[in-house]
Amino acid sequence: MTVSFISPDDIRSDFSMAMSAMYRDEVPAYATLMSLVAKVNSATLAADQHLKERLEATDTLERISEERHGAIRLGSPEELSMMRRVFAVMGMYPVGYYDLSTAGVPVHSTAFRPVGEKSLNRNPFRVFTSLLRLDLIADEALRTEAATVLASRKIFTDVAVALVEKAEQEGGLDAADTSRFIQEVLETFRWHDKAIVDVKMYTRLHDAHRLIADVVSFKGPHINHLTPRTLDIDRVQALMPDEGIAPKAVVEGPPTRKCPILLRQTSFKALEEAVSFIGADGTWQEGSHTARFGEIEQRGVALTPKGRALYDALLNETRTRVRPAADGSNSDAYEAALADVFTAFPDDWNSIRKAGLGYFSYSLTEKGNVAKVSALGLEDAIEQAYVRFDPIVYEDFLPVSAAAIFQSNLGDEVAQEFVASPNQVMFERDLGAGVLDEFQHYAGIERASLEACLTVVHSAAAAE
Repeated sequence: MTVSFISPDDIRSDFSMAMSAMYRDEVPAYATLMSLVAKVNSATLAADQHLKERLEATDTLERISEERHGAIRLGSPEELSMMRRVFAVMGMYPVGYYDLSTAGVPVHSTAFRPVGEKSLNRNPFRVFTSLLRLDLIADEALRTEAATVLASRKIFTDVAVALVEKAEQEGGLDAADTSRFIQEVLETFRWHDKAIVDVKMYTRLHDAHRLIADVVSFKGPHINHLTPRTLDIDRVQALMPDEGIAPKAVVEGPPTRKCPILLRQTSFKALEEAVSFIGADGTWQEGSHTARFGEIEQRGVALTPKGRALYDALLNETRTRVRPAADGSNSDAYEAALADVFTAFPDDWNSIRKAGLGYFSYSLTEKGNVAKVSALGLEDAIEQAYVRFDPIVYEDFLPVSAAAIFQSNLGDEVAQEFVASPNQVMFERDLGAGVLDEFQHYAGIERASLEACLTVVHSAAAAE
């Protein structure tokens, strides 16, 4: 009998919806945020017909309302390697390496996400996944104790592990196994309010760095945020206080632009949540922990290495002029400097494209499909409206922005500074696989779209 497997895209979509429902129950403010983003997106599309038409033309309009990214923090190489296998069942693969130690956060990370255009349009759910850098903890005794705690915990259920192994051996999961897989894997991401360390050790971990306490002190890597995608992050930022949500002072990433680039993010402060610690007498003692927060993102065009180098240079220049204060006290000055410095980055799609700063997808227009354009070069074909180009959405993350979001939700002060220490080789060893290069990925999408145009043109020419 032939087994009918559920596609990884469908598993990912169902898992994303299940996680969203779970997080909505755990963090009610997330539901408020989702409602606000939906209203802003609807109003933005109603007011910008050109944007709506472009999203429809590239088959990306429907994905906006479903788009999410989450974030988790893992404690050991074994957890990271197993998480890679779990996400593979959902058609999600590690893309990019991010070293957050450069911003004083003792983790390095990757983004698990779908990589094919069809899969991205089906559901672009992505999870920014960080691994704690125990090697960056200066206190040797604390480092050893933390490693012992992490080695003793088991973040995946036996059933989840068995279903991953079954999917690997048989090539997929049927409907019944998929349903069970989703429920079992959700347990890994669920919030647990009972710590697995006593309050004394929690305090030592917390004093070293709040993120270390968050990773080590609990049964599993609770999802610390889920992020909807908005089409107008400035509008969401302005409306959040009306919904009883206090946003962080500065939107991370590039400034407001006519042609969005890369990624802009904002968030609201992490919740202070009641937790319990086991006492010396075996009874539970009340305490609190701050970890989970709300975040919103707006995505723009993916940049080429040349475009990314310009972006990084302009961001560094801005931060040399005005370093954003953790408490937001100089947010107006920072945003003014950011807008001024980024005037050096072109702000119309064709200029960005011609300068080789961004990646674009090419397709024949209706006119191009019926006309004889085989003798035209690309630029002439674009100028004469035979070929159109559309920005390729940036699907990944920015380390400076990610670190800033982490820091703003872990507290304005950190007790320990970390020496920048990127180590992609170690990360990939712990992961059990290499990470995909995001630039090669976007370049491949652009190249394939150009080749598809040329194939149609050449076929038409051959038929003449």
